[in-house]
Amino acid sequence: MNSEPVIDLESDAHFMGEALRQARRAYAQGEVPVGAVVVRGGRIIARAFNQVELLKDATAHAEMLAVTQAQAAVSDWRLMDCTLYATKEPCPMCAGALVHARVRRVVYGAGDPKAGAAGGVMNILQFPSLNHRCEITGGVRAEECRRLLQSFFAERRAER
Repeated sequence: MNSEPVIDLESDAHFMGEALRQARRAYAQGEVPVGAVVVRGGRIIARAFNQVELLKDATAHAEMLAVTQAQAAVSDWRLMDCTLYATKEPCPMCAGALVHARVRRVVYGAGDPKAGAAGGVMNILQFPSLNHRCEITGGVRAEECRRLLQSFFAERRAER
């Protein structure tokens, strides 16, 4: 009998691991380490990491880039059957984009008590007067996601 653990490829933890891989790419390039992936039908259709500094674009957050890629992959601006995984709770800009793109579900790792828009400070993803509300699952692999962010900002402070 094989005693190797069975990996559930459709689990939130697995897909958050893919988002963490993207976050590490951001870290290696001096970007705030946030990664995102979009999943449809159990398959990753988009991968992205923060590229604000690289692209000199304040909107180049991992979630925004992943949504754009996913829309190209499905040839539609609507992502109603998709789940976005992000290593950090989305900010208001990203949350607004996720609502407008009709993303079905948003899964995030570390909460953002200063600017989180998925229930941290505000909840744009489920704002009653908007025409779409996303399902939210927070705290998936939160400690790993939080440690990566804390390490990045500790290094930046030490450089000053």
